Amino acid sequence: MEFDFAQLPAQDRYRLLVSFVAPRPIALVTTIDGEGCHNAAPMSFFNVFSQDPPLVILGMQMRPNGGLKDTVANIRRSGEFVVHMVDMAIANQMIVTGVNFPSDVDEIAFAGLTPVPSVKVAPPRIQEAPCAMECRVAHTIEYERRTIVLGEVVQMHVRDECLDERGRYVRPETYQPIARLHADNYIVADRQFVLKKPEDLVHYEIAAGYADPPAVKTGS
Repeated sequence: MEFDFAQLPAQDRYRLLVSFVAPRPIALVTTIDGEGCHNAAPMSFFNVFSQDPPLVILGMQMRPNGGLKDTVANIRRSGEFVVHMVDMAIANQMIVTGVNFPSDVDEIAFAGLTPVPSVKVAPPRIQEAPCAMECRVAHTIEYERRTIVLGEVVQMHVRDECLDERGRYVRPETYQPIARLHADNYIVADRQFVLKKPEDLVHYEIAAGYADPPAVKTGS
């Protein structure tokens, strides 16, 4: 099948894109409005884009009536937000925060989650999340019905049991984030496997500077 996106209605483009670009990690984003009301909303148009600088990206659409969603309005006003990853322990609460409540509803409280102070930004982080990334806006790209936000991560909080003793590597038996497929279908990262580049091709990685040469063994 072939699809000409120049001719395809937006909803059909959406259906194809989200069905095949999957699974997509979920960002549970918290912000705060000018009156101090907390807001939380899940987004699957999200990913990490860079470590230097440390950047995440959010894609947020307008409301059906053309108005700004609360998350967009709050980010535009303050330039700050917090991204949380979602695991099965808070999956149901995440879905609740996705309901289109009136702007004065605190979705964190409504969903039964616990707000705790962030370190470097005003919006709170969610205590129950396995990890949280405090962000400041680096760049914003505006389209007619969508806002793309690049956020620089300035502080990261990770639940202790999600990392090994050295704090370097994730424990896959403990950290199992969920991701969105299409429609109301989700997947959990509870089955992981290892794929390594063939050993006989490693010399290309070494030559390009992406791997270290093997250590030279010395005799006793």
